[in-house]
Amino acid sequence: MKDFKELKVWHKAYALSLEVYEKSRGFPREEIYGLTSQLRRATVSVGANIAEGCGRRSDGEFIRFLQIARGSTMEMEHHLLLARDLKFLTSDAYQDLEKKVAELQRMLTSLVASIEKTRGRVAELKSAERRARS
Repeated sequence: MKDFKELKVWHKAYALSLEVYEKSRGFPREEIYGLTSQLRRATVSVGANIAEGCGRRSDGEFIRFLQIARGSTMEMEHHLLLARDLKFLTSDAYQDLEKKVAELQRMLTSLVASIEKTRGRVAELKSAERRARS
C-alpha cells in the first residue's frame, strides 16, 4: 500500500485535527470529558483510519478503513452542530469547520470510488487474460 503521508486527504484530515484542537480549547472546562473529548476523538479518527488503511494488505481493506474515516466525519458533523447550538463555537467558526468536514467527506468518497474503479479494471483484465488462455 502507499504511504499515507502522500495522500492529500490525509493532510487535510491532519490539518483539520489541529484546527479542531485549537478551536475546542475554548469549550467549557466541564466538557473536557464530554463534547470536547468526543469531537477531538472523532476528528483524530479520520486521519488515523486513513493511515491504518494504507498499511493494510488489500484495496478492499483500505476501502473499509476509508469508509470508517468517512463515518467519523459524520460524527464530527454531529458534534460540531452541538457545539454551535450550545454556543461553544461561533457561527463563523462552525461554518469554517463544517466546510472543511464536507470537503473531507467528498475527498474520501472520491478516493473510494477511484480505488473501486481501478479494482474493477484490474478484475476485467484478469478475466480477459483467463479467457484468452482457455
